[in-house]
Amino acid sequence: MALRRKGNGLKIIPLGGLGQIGMNITAFEYDDTIIVVDCGMSFPGDDMPGIDLVIPDITYLKQNIDRVKAFFITHGHEDHIGSIPYVLGEINVPIYATKLTTALIEHKLVEHEMLDDVRRIVVKYGTVVEMGPFKVEFIRTNHSIADAAALAIYTPVGTIFHTGDFKIDYTPVFGDVADLQRFGEIGKQGVLALMCDSTNAVRPGFTMSEKSVGKTLDTLFAENVNHRIIIATFASNVDRVQQIIDTAYRYGRKVAIDGRSMVTVITIAAELGYIRIPDGTLIEIEELRNYEDKNTVLITTGSQGESMASLSRMASGIHKKVSIDPNDTIILSSSPIPGNEKAVSKIINEITQRGAKVIYQDTHVSGHACQEEIKLMYALIKPKFAIPVHGEYRHLMAQAQIAESMDVPKENIKIIKCGDVLELTEDSAEVVDQVTHGDILVDGLGVGDVGNIVLRDRQLLAKDGIIIVVMSLEKYTNQLLSGPDIVSRGFVYVRESENLIEEARIIVEDVVQNCIDKGVNDWSRMKNNIKDELGDFLWKRIKRTPMILPIIMEVQ
Repeated sequence: MALRRKGNGLKIIPLGGLGQIGMNITAFEYDDTIIVVDCGMSFPGDDMPGIDLVIPDITYLKQNIDRVKAFFITHGHEDHIGSIPYVLGEINVPIYATKLTTALIEHKLVEHEMLDDVRRIVVKYGTVVEMGPFKVEFIRTNHSIADAAALAIYTPVGTIFHTGDFKIDYTPVFGDVADLQRFGEIGKQGVLALMCDSTNAVRPGFTMSEKSVGKTLDTLFAENVNHRIIIATFASNVDRVQQIIDTAYRYGRKVAIDGRSMVTVITIAAELGYIRIPDGTLIEIEELRNYEDKNTVLITTGSQGESMASLSRMASGIHKKVSIDPNDTIILSSSPIPGNEKAVSKIINEITQRGAKVIYQDTHVSGHACQEEIKLMYALIKPKFAIPVHGEYRHLMAQAQIAESMDVPKENIKIIKCGDVLELTEDSAEVVDQVTHGDILVDGLGVGDVGNIVLRDRQLLAKDGIIIVVMSLEKYTNQLLSGPDIVSRGFVYVRESENLIEEARIIVEDVVQNCIDKGVNDWSRMKNNIKDELGDFLWKRIKRTPMILPIIMEVQ
């Protein structure tokens, strides 16, 4: 049933991306039309064992499915397109995006066998798409992936300017500088609200140009002329890969690519002309052995310490085709995403233990605007209201302070959270409601079947392990025929804890006998008594609380 909302204002409803890094998705609603900007995912945290990725809860969109008309995608990073195969499987509406972004989306749809089911419309910068009461204009901006776009969303109550992820790069590797002139023109026409990227709002100054990394790479190649060079970076950072290839070519090195996502992105980008690879430069990874170390470069994934990424497997010695040795120089051309610091530190240590040299400082620049670039955006757009987006709460608050310094009245700066319904009119902006939102966990082919209870069980199993108590009772009499036997996994090493296990077995035996003596025929009650008594015993003895799973078999 559609949830019709009162009022004549524009509703902005973030379903993800606020108060967190990743999973960006925001609905814009006016009368009978809803359009959605971005459809991203996020990676699981350490408290989500076994989870592959996290996608947004789109219950609100499904409840209003007849009103959802289109998705508009700002760029091709996973935190903006990663949920598309899952969401479009339930809400099949057209997707509007630029050329490279569309190609990356199409690759995902092919993997999910959905390519023929979803309509994709490639747009160019300057294109204005009309959708009911909305008009959406794609405007060139700069980011760490080509074809990134800001969106000017024209509505009956005023213009909403959505920056997407951006920085101002005056010397981009590919394409042109952000269309600052168009930004200014839209600002002069009047902008009701600015939704601005907050990721680097805590950082003063300007973000360095991507080309500055090229100079650093040139220096590193010159300093390591006799070493094999392995460079790990984000697969989606097409401009970074281009600079690595250019530098390798200048130094007469062959380039191999490893990592599924890296191969995918480079293949797509090269086919569309976003990466230029000189003839004879690219080789298969199996061919590395045919060249001297000083004549090769390997570009790979794993710069964030991901356990199954190529670099991690090399560092652990389990990669099937590449082994790290003392003549290697490993360059991590990225900064750790918040929360990944331990994983990155671990992989650096593992590589160092193998005798290789690791370089991880001054080899990366961000794709997000720092404070001075954000100020420039406010100066050009001149919004009446400021709605910080893209980032954790501290990032949103940092941008709020920037907005206030740029003369946006404090009462016009709206810090909202996922699920809020922010209603805008020409003169007001207020949170009027909350809608269903949250995380949907993807585990293998299962989407949403791992909920809080299953996740809690996994956390408990990972923390303290499990004890399984097995016994056989005679039907009708409930006499104990065999057991109780105790099986332990992830709790204690049984061979070194025989006394503890024997004491636990006696505790269970006493509980069962006590239930039989009292005529307890309810097995659920008997199992609960076993859990309580055994749990108390183990906590008193070794201060651990494993999951206890009693299994009672009935024998005639």
